[in-house]
Amino acid sequence: MMLFQENELSIRELDHSDVDLLVKWLSDPAVLMYYEGRDRPHNKEMVIESFFGDQESEEKRCIIQYESKDIGYIQFYPIGEEEIQRYGYESYQGRIYGMDQFIGETDYWNRGIGTQLIRATVAYLIEHKGATKIVMDPQARNERALKVYEKAGFVKKKFLEKHEWHEGEMGDCWLIEYDTKK
Repeated sequence: MMLFQENELSIRELDHSDVDLLVKWLSDPAVLMYYEGRDRPHNKEMVIESFFGDQESEEKRCIIQYESKDIGYIQFYPIGEEEIQRYGYESYQGRIYGMDQFIGETDYWNRGIGTQLIRATVAYLIEHKGATKIVMDPQARNERALKVYEKAGFVKKKFLEKHEWHEGEMGDCWLIEYDTKK
């Protein structure tokens, strides 16, 4: 089912027929360098467990399409109590969403699609989900992604030291935030 479309970019819900696509992307060392880790190439079982396991969650898992071609993955969700505590949002009275994404087709990197994707998804979350803040926690070393997010209106809020297990060690991340009330 199509969630939204903006020009040549569209987002559709993930389907079981997408398993092989995710295996392809999550076996590519260029993609894994920033998402999951090159030491964690995914097989079908890992993809099924990670992307189709918890059907009760409010997490929306989707495929990114560009000019009708499947090129990547995005997920978004209301952040849970653990993240609210970790990120310091205990007293915040709005609706906070988190999101994660990657473009799995590397031929589509460095073409402005990421910025278009982030802006369109932010607009969708505000208009259709009532989000008042949107947060992400990208790896601090992923400078290309951080530039895309900042271009789309996110700001660095908090440095998260040793926040994410990646390629055999705990890596640093940034908590970045898009605030609709700025």
